[in-house]
Formats: sequence, structure tokens, C-alpha cells
Amino acid sequence: MPGEIPSISVIVVAYRQGEAIRAALEAVDAQLDSADELIVVDNDSGDGTADVIAAAVPAARLIRNPDNSGFPAACNVAAAEAGGDLLVFLNPDAVVAPGWRDQIARPVVDGREWTAWQALVTADAGEIVNTRGGVVHFTGIAWAGGAGEPLGDESDGPVGFASGACLAIGRQDFAALGGFAASFFLYHEDVDLSLRIRLRGGEVGVAAAARVDHDYEFDKGRSKWRHLERNRWATLIRVYPAALLLLLAPALLATELALVGVSIAGGWFSQKAGAWGDTLRALPRLMSERRQVQTERSIAAGAFARSLVPELTTPYLGAAARSGLLAGALRGYWRCVLKLLRA
Repeated sequence: MPGEIPSISVIVVAYRQGEAIRAALEAVDAQLDSADELIVVDNDSGDGTADVIAAAVPAARLIRNPDNSGFPAACNVAAAEAGGDLLVFLNPDAVVAPGWRDQIARPVVDGREWTAWQALVTADAGEIVNTRGGVVHFTGIAWAGGAGEPLGDESDGPVGFASGACLAIGRQDFAALGGFAASFFLYHEDVDLSLRIRLRGGEVGVAAAARVDHDYEFDKGRSKWRHLERNRWATLIRVYPAALLLLLAPALLATELALVGVSIAGGWFSQKAGAWGDTLRALPRLMSERRQVQTERSIAAGAFARSLVPELTTPYLGAAARSGLLAGALRGYWRCVLKLLRA
């Protein structure tokens, strides 16, 4: 209820972090209240990470997964055992700033009508922005908003998606949504969750006074592109309303053709091709999941589409994202889509 301070279950998933996870766990453990809890899932690291966790935060509940089930599946396991009013998913390389605990709960206390929200995520010891809120292009390509920009006068507000680096959501809301998409394994599960929230008429925001510093780099090997692309398509298939998908079909085809060139230039075409294969093999399951997700839709396709953007300003797609001609074409196309959806 608005005005009440919620109890918090902080959930951290670890995989071969070793000693590097200690700073994140000790920082958050030092701020938790007596009614709060810290749950850490070790995804069968096999390198002593679980022992570091047990030594660093003896009061934490340590779940030792028998295998590496991936980030979203491990989050779901921990959420099923959590008792806090508010779940907060925190990356193992994200260190919370002083005052974080009170500020991440502030949207509940203030009665904000957000279903989920993120902290303001910084990098380089708080000097720059890692993400002030995710951005989702209408093709499903998503990126961290403000990444690399100097930290400025940050404020609360709605965002395209809430970053999984530090994502807060009510325990009951998370359960009602069915948790994260476990099959995603890595990446884009926060985009999928946020868009499913919007599909149900909910809002997603950023609590700018709650800050965490993330030891982040985008490049984690070429295999990351395979996860990103297959999960982007999984999100499109599962979540986008049918009318929107139909109108976007030409743009989605053009995007695939453009990404062939981008992936060849970037040296990850084999990963792009692998993502196509993954998507085709998963299509029967994705269509079954789509039927369930779409039964929960409570807003029109046009209202859902308004959370998406036409500008492809991600820094990770090279010259294609910087083309003024492409930007103008995308804006014009998107205006037509929105008009048709309103009609």
C-alpha cells in the first residue's frame, strides 16, 4: 500500500564471479533491514564462487543450482522462494551506492503507479551513465539509454524497459507475469518482461535517486549477438500485438537484410545465422507462449506501440545507426504505422 515501506528480497545470480562478487554482496547486505533478505543463486560455477558467497554474506540464502540454467531461470527459482514484498534483481557486478535501499523502495512509498522500475545505473565509479532507462526500437532492437554520457541532473520518469542490472518489481506482480522468460538464458529478458507489463497496461520507470555502479562492458564475445538476436525475435513473436506485427513486417524484413551486412562487417554473421536457426526451431513453443501472453493484453496495439521509438540511436550497429537517410525513413514509416493503428 502507498506509504508503507516494503520488505525487500534482493536476488543475485552468480556464475564464475569468484572474488569479484564480494563487493556487490557486502555493499547490499550492509543496507538491508531486518525484514529484508538476500538470496544468491550460484549457477554451478564450479570455481569456488559459491564458497566466496557463503563467506562474504553468511546470512544470505545461498541456492546452489546443479547446472547453469541461465540468468532468467535462476532469477525465477529465487523469486519462487522469496518472501519480500518487493523483488530486486541485482547483477553480481553492480555495487549499490549509499542510501540505495530506501530509494529503490521509494516508488512504493510514494505510491507511484509503476509495475516495475530500475535504479539509475552508473559506470566508472559513478562518473558516467551506464543506463538511465532502456530504449526499445519498434523492430525490437533495444539498448541502454544514455550509455557513456556524463552523469547529470537525473530524474525519475518512464522508460522503454527497466534494466535487469537492478530491476525492482512487486513479488505478486512478478508471479502474475510468470517471471522472466526462462528460455532466453541470457539477455533481453528484461525487455521482454517490461513489454509484457506494458501489454497489460502497466508502466515501467527509473528511480534516479537509487544508484548502482555497474562494472560493465558490452563486448562479452560474439556469442552475445546470437542470444540478443534470437531473444529479440522471441520477444517480437511472443509480445507484439498481431496488428502491429503485420504493419511492421516490411520493416522487420528490411532490418534482417541490413543486419546481414552489419554482422558480416562486425564478424558475427555466424551468430546471426545461428539466431535464425534457434528461432525457427523454437517457433512452435514461441507461438504457444504467444497465445498465453496475448490473452493477458489489456490495451490496444496503438497504445502499446507508443512506448517504442523510431530512432535507431544505439551505438552498437555502426554506420547504419548513424545514417540520416535511414533515420528519416524510419520516422516516416513509424508515423504511418501509428496512424494506421489509430484507424
